[in-house]
Amino acid sequence: MNIQPYQTPPQWWSPKLTPWVVRAARPFRRRILKRTQRIVDIEVKGLENLNEALAAGAGVLITPNHSSHTDPPVMLEATQRPLYFMAAWQVFAKSNIFRQHFFRLHGCFSVDREGADMRAFRQAVEILQEKPEPLVIFAEGEVYHVNDTVTPFQDGPAAMAITAQKRAERDVVCIPCAMKFKYATDPMPELSELMSRLERQILWRPTPDKPLAERIYRFAEGILGVKEVEYMGHAQSGTLPERVKGLAVHVLEGIEGRYGIEPDAERIPGRVKTCRREIIKQMEEAADDVLKQMHIDLDDLFMVVQLYSYPGDYVDANPTVERMAETLDKFEEDILHAPTATIRGSRKATVAFGESIPAKLASGKKLSVAALTEKLEQGVQSLLDEM
Repeated sequence: MNIQPYQTPPQWWSPKLTPWVVRAARPFRRRILKRTQRIVDIEVKGLENLNEALAAGAGVLITPNHSSHTDPPVMLEATQRPLYFMAAWQVFAKSNIFRQHFFRLHGCFSVDREGADMRAFRQAVEILQEKPEPLVIFAEGEVYHVNDTVTPFQDGPAAMAITAQKRAERDVVCIPCAMKFKYATDPMPELSELMSRLERQILWRPTPDKPLAERIYRFAEGILGVKEVEYMGHAQSGTLPERVKGLAVHVLEGIEGRYGIEPDAERIPGRVKTCRREIIKQMEEAADDVLKQMHIDLDDLFMVVQLYSYPGDYVDANPTVERMAETLDKFEEDILHAPTATIRGSRKATVAFGESIPAKLASGKKLSVAALTEKLEQGVQSLLDEM
């Protein structure tokens, strides 16, 4: 995963969606997808679900899974229409002014994922209330590189849809969307070479004679053991998933205790978000000696999210080429510090749109944010399972 700056955003970037620019830039996007992402084909399923909702005049929220850095341009290719995108403010802050303008012309606007970003919330609600173009929000919030499994959806997108429905004079619907990438050519020789680079990185002798899945798990246990000794003073016992969760919880509990945050049963991403929000708030008035520890804690929270992105049994449960490649992609970013993982074979993308889910109940009863979030998460997982 890519480490990001965590602080109060320097500004907010609004969308400047310009449909003719989106259409004119299509050859450029397709060339980038083919040359740098090696996407040779995009199959689209269920597009009629999106088209029917738009033809009925509804405000549309699309909630895809987010397994790849190339998801937004693939979504534009799949729909072949202008779209609005909510993006982390760090995407804008790390880009030059020309890229920022390019993103805004493509309907992107920034959000502070760690705080209560009311400007982004109001912008999303306004789009769903009034705009003819759909709004795309990747509700997982991070790129986890697990293309077969949906990680927990944040509840912000559902809250935006429900709020927009209360204020809108038209229907607002949510459309679950699943995106999956499969290799069209064999990446195994390049994946094996990457595994050898990783083994050498930690002073191991490469073992190309062993099955790749076995090498991946051996390497994962080695790296995990190093981090356990660093943070806990000893390696844990138990299965790999148990040890991954145990280390993540250990680090989280230490940070929660330091800032007086009451631990709860919330999933790890939610606990990380709570901790980040509190640290960023306290940083504004902290002394220099305290700031050093706060930056360390923010780095440790990023490490917790990294740990969470490795389920521990993802490859073992179904050792496909794609699952092994996704795990090695994360190793390349996390261990070799690549800005983004290198694509090691031609790929085919499949984008499937599910049936629309109204942001209100037909009975007139109130639809809860939690219930809508669960429907969207399950809808995306069902689409992935069908592929």
